[in-house]
Formats: sequence, C-alpha cells, structure tokens
Amino acid sequence: MTAFKILNDLEPFGLRVLVRVDLNLPMENGQVSDRTRIEAARPTVRELVSKGAKVILLAHFGRPKGQVKTEFSLSQVIETVAEALGHPVRFASDCIGTNVEQTVADLQPGDILLLENVRFHPGEESNDPAFVEALARLGDAYVNDAFSCAHRAHASSAGLAGSLPAYAGRALERELTALAAALTTPERPVAAVVGGAKVSSKLALLGSLVERVDHLIIGGGMANTFLFADGLQVGKSLCERDLADTARAIVTKATAAGCKLLLPRDVVVAEKFKAGATCMTVAVDQVPDNAMILDVGPDTVTVIEHCFAECRTVVWNGPLGAFET
Repeated sequence: MTAFKILNDLEPFGLRVLVRVDLNLPMENGQVSDRTRIEAARPTVRELVSKGAKVILLAHFGRPKGQVKTEFSLSQVIETVAEALGHPVRFASDCIGTNVEQTVADLQPGDILLLENVRFHPGEESNDPAFVEALARLGDAYVNDAFSCAHRAHASSAGLAGSLPAYAGRALERELTALAAALTTPERPVAAVVGGAKVSSKLALLGSLVERVDHLIIGGGMANTFLFADGLQVGKSLCERDLADTARAIVTKATAAGCKLLLPRDVVVAEKFKAGATCMTVAVDQVPDNAMILDVGPDTVTVIEHCFAECRTVVWNGPLGAFET
C-alpha cells in the first residue's frame, strides 16, 4: 500500500487546516440519533486545536444533488458537533466564496469552523477543478478523516488531496493501517465483504481483492449487476446492465485465483424505496418485475455467518443493503 502522511508529519500552528469529516449523521424527528461518525473524528480535530491550527470542517449531509435544500443543511447538526467535540464551533452558510474566505481570515489559532454542505454545489460530486480551487483557497493543508467517504472521487476528498499538502487524520490512519495489515500479511482464511451501489465505483477494488482473499462476498446494489450477469431478473433494482460483461470477467478472475465468490441467495424486495415500504423476502430467481432489491435475505445472512466462522480475517467495504431513503 502507498505510504501516506499522517498528523505527526504536520506542524499545524497558525495554519488553516481543511479537515474532511463524515457528518452524514442519522436523524430522527429532527434530532441526531447517532453521533458515532463525528466522535470518530474527535481525536483528530482536538489534536489540531491543541496544536493551534485553525480548523475548517468540510462535510456533506444527505443527497441534495447540487442544490441548496434547507433539509440538508449542516446547520441542524452544529450543536451536536460542538457537544461531541467539546469545543465551540462556528458555522458558515456556504463552503466557498468571498464571505466564507473572510470568515476564515478572521479565525484564530484553536478555532473551529464548520462549512455548509459541500454537496450544495454540483462541483463537489463532479470533482470540478474550479470548485476544488475555490475550496483550496480556504486552507494551507488538508486532512482527510472520513474513511467512509475516502473512496469517492469528489472535490472535498480526491480533489483537495491533490491540491494541498495532504495528511490522514487519526481515524483514517487507523483504518488504512488495519487495511494494509489485512491485505499484505493477513491471518488466513481471509474474507472480504464489498457492498455499495455500483460496480463501476469499485472495479479496481474487486479486481485486486479476488487475487488477495479466500472469500469475496458481494452485496448492495452492485450485487444486482452480478445477478443480472448470471441471467437472473432483478426487476426495478439498481443495476448497471452495461457492466454485465465486466461482472462476468470478475467472476472468471475469482475462479482462476481460487477465490470463492458469494452472491445473495435470497433478497428483501419492495415496490418502492421509501421508509415504511412493504417488504418481502424472495429467492434471487423470484424477484418480481415491479419490485426492487433492497437488502440480502436471511438465508444469505446465514451463509455469510458460516463463512465468517471459517475465517481469521474479515475486510468490509460498503453496506449490503439500502440505508438512505
């Protein structure tokens, strides 16, 4: 694995440090229901504060699709963030522009500023160079402490990492160190679980894993593409049908490498992807035309449990079921 710089390599006093954190916090009745993600970033943020950095937090919340939508504003989590960090946090009503630049210029060593949802700008998810440049003007250094977002080629992750001196935060450092150990000198047998929506976003990962692990468990939306490639009908499910040949090539590569590939045997389906939808469990060859696959079924869970029982190392990337409505 490529070497990466960590906080030990950064002298942050007086520097404007852009810190990518995961604040996509679950909400219930307008309140944050789980603070785990922000608490994961607390060691990094507090260390930077103690060393006199001017900390500028970057994050997304939900899927506003490049538009300003008040229901996705990070202003609603500012109090929770301040409580979790144990430190006052200021808020900027945008993440780029002259007003934000002035707010950043007014920061003192040890201050924390949370910028508004980066996904309010279409340039975030398209990794637009102009948007990256606008973000980069706010900082002298960049720290990524959002492992859950690090795989995305977005402006606030990949873009900034290529535009400013970049470092891994403590949470990301821990994850990368564990991942390196799991993939280079693992205790065998090794199982890898790969979920998430799209095969296209994890082609390189899948191709690498089949040569390194003993069992590869594929779930999430990407499993639908593999099921379709195997001749099964997936109804209205998320599916990259144009990548069926690619999926079949990965299966062939896994077989040649002696990697056992595990796909869903049964799935949870519903006619709509929304909270409270009526769901049922069916075998993978019984998915109705008007339904979409939302999760793996209990038989598949049992098979995964048996696989884990045989393994000494498990590497997990991405969810096996739909989780954001």
